[in-house]
Parts: sequence; structure tokens; C-alpha cells
Amino acid sequence: MAKGPRVVAELGRPETPDETAARKAASSRVYRSSQTARNLIAALIVTVAVVAVIVFGVPRGSVPERDAIDPAAVAADVGPAIDRELVVPEVPGSWRVNKAELAGDDVRTWEIVYAPADGYVNVQQAFDADPGWASRQVGGARGTRVERIDAVDWQVFEIPDPARAGNISYALTTALGPDTILVYGGGAVDAETVRIAARGLSSQIVEQQKETP
Repeated sequence: MAKGPRVVAELGRPETPDETAARKAASSRVYRSSQTARNLIAALIVTVAVVAVIVFGVPRGSVPERDAIDPAAVAADVGPAIDRELVVPEVPGSWRVNKAELAGDDVRTWEIVYAPADGYVNVQQAFDADPGWASRQVGGARGTRVERIDAVDWQVFEIPDPARAGNISYALTTALGPDTILVYGGGAVDAETVRIAARGLSSQIVEQQKETP
């Protein structure tokens, strides 16, 4: 015995062909939607897993430390090439050397930058510098007095406003033949730390001054 159309409980009667088609279409949409959501979740899980592998699985290691700079070795190499005897101060071994190289544009200089416990100390030897060169390097400050450090007379730049002088707090300068030596400190460096660098140049300056006609 053939079965008649299925009676739908919600309708209380058999579905019409249009209602059946609509129901199947709606069911298909729900199914496709659920599949799409599952696919998106699966793709997200895969993406997270790949990222985790990259982040945790790839060895990164540590950044290698920069080779220590030996200013004496650099000076010994550079000096003869430019026919100059370059000065290198004797400073505490704890002072790190950040730079030791030729610098400057209008006035060529040999420059060493040290990093003590705080701040920095800059030592420059300017070749054939004009009389105003040192003042320009320290924000236009002028020498206020002369201080003798181990047989060398240094002109002192006492800087009342370091912020207006490139954060330079204290500076000393002296002549060495045709060259000008400038030692200054910045940041948290105090005057005594600058004097340590100047004192470390004393023997070289005295020796070269003897050799200068």
C-alpha cells in the first residue's frame, strides 16, 4: 500500500512541493554554514600551530657581543697613514670604548669615546684647528680659567647649562703643536672623571711638546 505525503506536525497537513523544496534548501544552507564554520576553526587552529612552531621551534640564539675596540691599536694603524702621532689616554680598564676613529669635516679629528660607569667621555685631537674650534664643540662656551694637571696646562670650560651645550657638562682643552686636544664629558659624568682622561694624556702631551720645535 503506497504511502501518502508526509504530514508535518507543525503544519498539521502534508507539505506542498514548494514547502518541501524550501525546507531542503534551508537545511542545505544550515549544513553549508556549519561546514564553513568548522573549516574556519580548523584553519585557525592550523595557523596558530604554525606560528607556535615558528616562535618556539626555531632556534634564535643571542646577539653576539660587539668586538672590543682597542684605541691604541687603531691609532698605531691610522697615525702613520695620515702622518700624525695620535694620542690615546690611559684610562681605567672598566671604561668601555664606544668609538675610536677619524672624524670631522671642516676640521679633521682623531676621536675616542669612552663609556665609564655613567655618561661618556670624549677625547678629540683636532688637526691644525683654528682658535675657536674647541669652543664650537662645547656649544660656544668660553674658557674661564687654566688648570694644571700633571705638568700640562688645560683651559677649563665650565658649562652652566649642559642642555644648551649638547649635554656636555665639563670640558678641558690644550694645544699640542699645531693640534688642539679637547676632553669633555656628558651625561652624568663629573669634572673629576674628565680630569682622569686628561691626566691619562699628560705623559704623551709632555713628550710630544718636547719634540715640537
